[in-house]
Amino acid sequence: MFISDFDYDLPNELIAQTAAEPRTSARLLIDRGDSPPAHSVVERIGNELRPGDVVVVNNTKVLPARIHLNRETGGKVELLLLEPIANNEWECLLRPGGKLRPGEQLFSASGDPMVTVIGRRDSPSAATFAVSVDVKEEDLFHFGELPLPPYITQQPSDPDRYQTVFADRAASAAAPTAGLHLTKDLIAELEHLGVRILEVELIVGIDTFRPVEVENLDDHVMHTESYRVSQKVLDEASRADRVIAVGTTSTRALESAATRNELSGRTDLFIRPGYEWKLVDLMMTNFHQPRTTLLVMIEAFIGRRWRRLYEEAISQKYRMLSFGDAMLLDRHR
Repeated sequence: MFISDFDYDLPNELIAQTAAEPRTSARLLIDRGDSPPAHSVVERIGNELRPGDVVVVNNTKVLPARIHLNRETGGKVELLLLEPIANNEWECLLRPGGKLRPGEQLFSASGDPMVTVIGRRDSPSAATFAVSVDVKEEDLFHFGELPLPPYITQQPSDPDRYQTVFADRAASAAAPTAGLHLTKDLIAELEHLGVRILEVELIVGIDTFRPVEVENLDDHVMHTESYRVSQKVLDEASRADRVIAVGTTSTRALESAATRNELSGRTDLFIRPGYEWKLVDLMMTNFHQPRTTLLVMIEAFIGRRWRRLYEEAISQKYRMLSFGDAMLLDRHR
């Protein structure tokens, strides 16, 4: 199987630059299997659910992890924190990083030392660095910017708009974007219908920023991501009539716990066609970039009909990617 099988024409004008307001007004394309899809909005997702269902969300919080720094020579460096390693040490991306040496200090705009380069990381899937960060994690909300994808060209006026309403522990390098559509009122409405809301954690990492660089998917190396699923959540999901995962990250956390038989740890699970699904029955997810492992997961979930759904969404001018609209997929259709 080849990554070129997961290409499609994405019109630039459909790439959403701002999030839908209110959150639940985002459009929702509903998968009907071999029948034409239905058109709705997230606010009415309860019409597609029933008592006994569980909805699983990823409660990770985005860390404002993009920091602009200076070298002692005056050169500019952009740092993107990816994940803590130990104490105040982080794995990160540095750009440009070619001339940086172990022991070199990087400075804030005011001239204060903030970061010390430890060295390059031994990573099979990306050129990352280890650094020591000389400020407290909570201070990053003062120094850092939200690490928006490169196709979003300006920071949102309200930083909370790139956080879900159930965001908890700041650790991710990107938002679990399907969860951005949910509100506390909608969650309360679903619970009133008899739908259980469960939370898992998957720390969104470097694969969000890294395209697939090989043609043959057998040669692609998945970067590992940290996840946590409680025994209670796993038990409730196993007993539920249907499991609706909000986003590919919730999906990956649940399926990793069930496939690896481990409630937490690091997962390099590459969900691709032929994967035997353990828990997730429906998936609410945004529209993804061409040639990504996320599209590979979608095909593993509903087969090649994802192409018809994307063609319909594009023809109807759905808003695409992180701040865009969503679809509700049913692998049993």
